Amino acid sequence: SLSLDVALGIGGLPCGRIVEIYGPESSGKTTLTLQVIAEAQKKGKTCAFVDAEHALDPIYAAKLGVNVDDLLISQPDTGEQALEICDMLVRSNAVDVIIVDSVAALTPKAEIEGEMGDSHVGLQARLMSQALRKLTANIKNANC
Repeated sequence: SLSLDVALGIGGLPCGRIVEIYGPESSGKTTLTLQVIAEAQKKGKTCAFVDAEHALDPIYAAKLGVNVDDLLISQPDTGEQALEICDMLVRSNAVDVIIVDSVAALTPKAEIEGEMGDSHVGLQARLMSQALRKLTANIKNANC
């Protein structure tokens, strides 16, 4: 949108980059990403929504202008699965916009399968660090 372009001062979100949108709960992060998808779809772009929170509301998305029928939606069970899906989408060169909602919901498989009270200190951080290195390299190779 024009207001986002003006606020960022750079003409929108950069292509070929990982962009993190952060803020408090219920501050509009998902709404903003759905608006990004709606604008991209208007330009004929292919978009994917990796719904790690399993909370995507297709009716709300449609009200924001998202063509839900054309949106690739995935609801992974683990953080590893979500990040593998992202990597596959990047390497396919068939998708222009990939949204992950949310990083906080990317729970490592070991934590999901572990016992209550088990310590998983730093597990998500290691998962994200490794995945972002791999994704960054593959995004660069995709020549966006």
